[in-house]
Amino acid sequence: MSKAVLTSNQYGKAENRVVRVTRDTPRHEIVDLNVTSQLRGDFEAAHLEGDNAHVVPTDTQKNTVYAFARDGITSPEDFLLRLAHHFTGSFDWVTGGRWAAEQYLWSRINDHDHAFYRSGPETRTAVVVRDGDEDVVIAGLKDLTVLKSTGSGFVGYPKDRYTTLKETEDRILATDVTARWRYVGTGLDYNALYASVRDIILDKFSDGYSYALQQTLFQMAEAVIDTHPEVAEIKFSCPNKHHFLTDLSFCGLDNPGEVFFAADRPYGLIEATIARDGAEPAEAAWSGIAGFC
Repeated sequence: MSKAVLTSNQYGKAENRVVRVTRDTPRHEIVDLNVTSQLRGDFEAAHLEGDNAHVVPTDTQKNTVYAFARDGITSPEDFLLRLAHHFTGSFDWVTGGRWAAEQYLWSRINDHDHAFYRSGPETRTAVVVRDGDEDVVIAGLKDLTVLKSTGSGFVGYPKDRYTTLKETEDRILATDVTARWRYVGTGLDYNALYASVRDIILDKFSDGYSYALQQTLFQMAEAVIDTHPEVAEIKFSCPNKHHFLTDLSFCGLDNPGEVFFAADRPYGLIEATIARDGAEPAEAAWSGIAGFC
């Protein structure tokens, strides 16, 4: 007899690119999403017996994404919640799932009514995990590249015979911020919250002196949690984008902290989870979201 046991599974249609243009007036609006739908539930027979009676086709999931977009997209979080409630409410054996979206940002060309350019320095992200009647909403952003040319140092670290890094109290601090934060409950103004959290992250990155990227991550998270009771926890994954002072002595020039070599690899990778004191954990909701501790 086989000793193989099916333990967990999910399936769906990944990366459905949907662009919703609102044309109610001559001044158009654009929402550009990349949506993934994955269902969880009673799919054991499909795996063990090849019985597809419970397998909602991935093509149906794709079509549902586009059909729901016809009714409008207010925010990626609300759109994903609509999909989650539809699939769990329409098929008895679908007990939950995971719906994710990336939003690409567009701005108007010279305030034109219907001409746009891709403008966002970052990509907005959203995940909805539904288990029975419980919804968990995780918002976020990725590839928000930030840099400050001074106001950062790195000293006081342990040294051994393999250490070559020199201490400095004045260095460039740069990173690509990837962050995700979990909300308490649903029914929130997700667009306003996203904009506020993003602004807080940028403000705290630039504020004050940084003794380490770890300290900066905690300060950004602390400010988000202190400002927004709607946020239960926030996770960061940030590479340290190293900038090394270039030695120009070979041609008789000094370099008073002005010319740097920007190294793309290897790089330090700093990750942290900061939760609100007393917040209930939600480990299952984070399952499948890679790149965070």
